[in-house]
Amino acid sequence: MKCPFCGHENTRVVDSRPAEENNSIRRRRVCDECGKRFTTYEKVETIPVIIMKKDNNREAYDRSKVEAGILRACHKRPISAAQITHLVDEVETEIFNLGEKEVSSQVVGELVMNKLKELEAVAYVRFASVYREFKDVNTFLEELKKVLE
Repeated sequence: MKCPFCGHENTRVVDSRPAEENNSIRRRRVCDECGKRFTTYEKVETIPVIIMKKDNNREAYDRSKVEAGILRACHKRPISAAQITHLVDEVETEIFNLGEKEVSSQVVGELVMNKLKELEAVAYVRFASVYREFKDVNTFLEELKKVLE
C-alpha cells in the first residue's frame, strides 16, 4: 500500500480489526519512510448494480444518492448518524443480495421506505411523499392512515 503522505511504497499493517458489523476490515498502517500512520478499509468487491430509473434511463448504483434521500427524510428528526448509516447498509445489502445486475429504482425506493417505516414514522412519510410524488392532500392522508394502522 502506497503512503498517502510521501508516496513511498513500503508500509506495514500495525493493527487490524473488523469494521461495519464484520462487513469490512479496518487496518492501521505506518509508512516505513516517513513514519506517518493512516487507516485503510478492506471490503468485499460486489458486482456493479445498474439502477433502472422511472424514465428508463440506467445509471450505476450510487450509495450516496440513497444516503442523501434518507438524510433529507430524517432532517431534524431524533435519528443518529449511526442509525442512518446502518439503514443505508441494510438497504445496500438487500440490493446486492437480490443478485440482479439491474434493479429498478422502485425496488430501491420500497426498500428504503420499509426500513424508514420501522425506524421513524415522520421520516417515512417525508420519504414516501417525495418518492410516491403525492399530488394532493388525500394521497398524503391515505399514506398517514397506513402508518397509523
